[in-house]
Amino acid sequence: MVGGGPDAFIGAVHRMAANLDGRIELVCGAFSRDAQKSAQMSQQLNLDASRCYPSYQAMFEAEASLPAGQRMEFVSIVTPNHLHFDVARQALQAGFHVLCDKPATLNLREAEQLAVIQQQSGCLYALTHTYTGYPMVVAARQLIKQGELGKVRKVVVEYHQGWLADTSAEAGKQAAWRLDPAQAGVSCCMADIGVHAANLAEFICDDKIDLLSADLNASGERLLDDDGVVMLRFASGARGLLSASQIAVGEENNLRIRVYGEKASLDWSQQAPNSLKLMHADKPFETLRSATATATALGGITRTPPGHPEGYLEAFANLYCQFASQVMDFQPNQLQPASLLPGIDSALRGMAFIETVVAASASEQKWHKLADFSQTSDQGA
Repeated sequence: MVGGGPDAFIGAVHRMAANLDGRIELVCGAFSRDAQKSAQMSQQLNLDASRCYPSYQAMFEAEASLPAGQRMEFVSIVTPNHLHFDVARQALQAGFHVLCDKPATLNLREAEQLAVIQQQSGCLYALTHTYTGYPMVVAARQLIKQGELGKVRKVVVEYHQGWLADTSAEAGKQAAWRLDPAQAGVSCCMADIGVHAANLAEFICDDKIDLLSADLNASGERLLDDDGVVMLRFASGARGLLSASQIAVGEENNLRIRVYGEKASLDWSQQAPNSLKLMHADKPFETLRSATATATALGGITRTPPGHPEGYLEAFANLYCQFASQVMDFQPNQLQPASLLPGIDSALRGMAFIETVVAASASEQKWHKLADFSQTSDQGA
């Protein structure tokens, strides 16, 4: 692991998710730019002191020199955005697979460079777009692919939080770097949560955003957006609306998506993740539940019996579990099997979405094209 030291939020989440299925062991880390803090984190995690490193550069060099059966197999990157590219680049060039928190890089130019490096390395690369790991999200995707909704006409996706509503107090370390262009890039809200909403819409609908129009807002003296609305046009012709906000007072982590088709519609919310509402034109709506026979046939990624809630950590763990399977089955110089796990194409699309939204908001032009980076395989390995 690179990052995730003392006081870091997402690093602990990654570690819990990776450990949930007992398939992954944390063996080494460079947890902080401060070597003392990194050592402190290593002690808390009961790691071998010899494999707690003062920097990720030192870690990759030392681990690569170990025998194949002893060295790390992949790295989890949980740093602020501005470090993602260099950590991933050096890991891939050292021959290690990469699982990275989103967004993939600081900007699209870096993502394009990373795609070339990843292809040259032949190593695996994946992003933790967490919400694609929820069983009922996978179930929703399958319902649409099976034609249950008919042709999709409209998509409404929203991701609302309230933790940045107070502009007089920047809510500590987690807010500070997200609102700093040098560390976060060109966007705060859209890079932090808006890109998740866009990814969720494309994943569930198995469709790509083609055109968009955006209006972003930055509260007070902030340099980066903390709120925004994006109108969407999908390649299939469906229309969409994406709303993302971190200044919605009272909201906690309200991610919700509604997809309206010709025959039926569906509604899923992360705050009630075990349920998927399926609405019909000519009969009462249904509520599909995870861990039931129907949902299991559609998703197959639940862990607990019916009625036992699964949530954020389990969804995160599903991504780690899928990546573990890919690492274990990895064959160098061979095209990797198709996977629902977000890969290098998702990295490129995410960065393109962020930059296109920011550019669109600053422009008088109504519609802006979102570049398509489709490759033969999302893993591109």
